[in-house]
Amino acid sequence: MIGRIAGRVEYKGDDHLLIDVRGVGYVVYCSDRVLAGLPGPGEAVALYTDLLVREDLLQLFGFPSLVEKEWFRLLMTVQGVGAKASLAILGALGPDGVSRAIALGDWNAIKAAKGIGPKTGQRVVNELKDKAPGVMAMGAAVAPRAADPGDLAEVVETAAPAAPVPRAAPSSQAETLSALGNLGYGPGEAAGAVAEAAGANPDAGTPELIRAALKLLAPKG
Repeated sequence: MIGRIAGRVEYKGDDHLLIDVRGVGYVVYCSDRVLAGLPGPGEAVALYTDLLVREDLLQLFGFPSLVEKEWFRLLMTVQGVGAKASLAILGALGPDGVSRAIALGDWNAIKAAKGIGPKTGQRVVNELKDKAPGVMAMGAAVAPRAADPGDLAEVVETAAPAAPVPRAAPSSQAETLSALGNLGYGPGEAAGAVAEAAGANPDAGTPELIRAALKLLAPKG
């Protein structure tokens, strides 16, 4: 399994880019949102990858974070949602947007992605609602690990040492979800409150999100 690619951009297409790693070119498919944020030809790039294996096809898909990669893998477990649809959903909403939509049961946000209809949007929400809290918490839990020398991803990584590694800080939503869990709130109710609070104030930091989520979770009356 190729878990990470690091090298230099040879070219960028509409839905993919070619990454050169010491003379070997890897075609990596990405969402339009991710592609727009990547550097141009000749620049260093590093992406986490997921290898899709079919009888007559091998495709690499690239992501700037492990959380986004996990959502890609989970979305493809939903009936009728393949790699193209998963990228479309992530491209339209981003990983935090997907987390928020599923936690709130907002299938209208899911169906806003290109090629996703109402029935598929509802299916995504219904099948993944119990998994959203775990993925949201990944941002707080993911930490750099020592690479396994036997891993092919490490071979690719060391082939281009100049390429930067994406080490995004844990998102405010993930940190807030972790904090609420420590306070004893269940994953489902905590995820719903965090998603609603983040939707009302997308630029809020962790302290603001915690306060807003606690207000939403406070007993009414």
